[in-house]
Amino acid sequence: MARRTLGSGGVEVSELSLGAAGLGNLYTPITDAEAAAAVDAAWDAGLRYFDTAPHYGIGLSERRLGEALRAHPREAYALSTKAGRLLEETGEEPPGDDLAQGFAVPATHRRVWDFSADGIRRSLEASLTRLGLDRVDIVYLHDPDDHAEQAFKEGYPALERLRSEGVVGAIGAGMNQTAMLTRFLRDTDVDAVLCAGRYTLLDQSALAELLPAAQEHGKAVVIGGVFNSGLLADPRPGATYDYTTAPGALLDRARHLKAMAERHGTTLRAAALAFPLAHPAVATVLVGARSDREVRDAAAQFAAAVPGDFWQEARAEGLLPAGAPVPGEEHA
Repeated sequence: MARRTLGSGGVEVSELSLGAAGLGNLYTPITDAEAAAAVDAAWDAGLRYFDTAPHYGIGLSERRLGEALRAHPREAYALSTKAGRLLEETGEEPPGDDLAQGFAVPATHRRVWDFSADGIRRSLEASLTRLGLDRVDIVYLHDPDDHAEQAFKEGYPALERLRSEGVVGAIGAGMNQTAMLTRFLRDTDVDAVLCAGRYTLLDQSALAELLPAAQEHGKAVVIGGVFNSGLLADPRPGATYDYTTAPGALLDRARHLKAMAERHGTTLRAAALAFPLAHPAVATVLVGARSDREVRDAAAQFAAAVPGDFWQEARAEGLLPAGAPVPGEEHA
């Protein structure tokens, strides 16, 4: 699988990559064996970039991902984790569950927001222990939406020092919004930002400022949430959009896109995976998966060519803005 570089940091990522929230029992539990099989399937399909976070299953995703990758040469893949939430033991016996945070795991720890310099280093050290690794390639500030002042004044400089010390190869921020990520691109020396759900077939809000800012400053964008948490994978009644039940109008739009894709001999999943990578600022598309079957399907859909007529019709019907790059076109 082709690779691209994250900004000027020199870290290479595969164009399709694995988001490991599902390995942390997102919504419903999976077994250790199922998690390992998903990572093995990703490796066999050529994926060489893996993203995780302490938040995902209170460290379970990191532990499972680190264990599954141990069989592979460390220099053969890139791995990112995130900082901003420290995990502190609750001491409760028996512990409750973590479903309020979206993960089917025992709530043995609480998440404590901390974007201080000390908090960033402590978070990374704990992540390395859970991963069983001596380094990660990329660290993102994770969801600093309500902590902007500390994230910019303390968290970001801490990441910059870690990069200058050679502890990590690249730094950035990961969020579900575009405004603050655009600020990171313009006002700091991050290598990349991870933007979830804001550059998809249903939401192109990143096209207005975020993606142009990345191009202007020579930075890379990692796109996550390309299925908008489920709606673009399977647009059926009750499907989720950005972690809640999809509104009727968006469900209708997704079903219309699905019918259009099938009419052109492709699938909605293939189109959803292909669309973001057409923008020159995008380095990789993260796909979340929780089984080897889901990984193999995503890899097959990613490899499938989406006919140009599909993109032309989507534009003609106003489903995609005229300025959004699509596969097969040349763009500066």
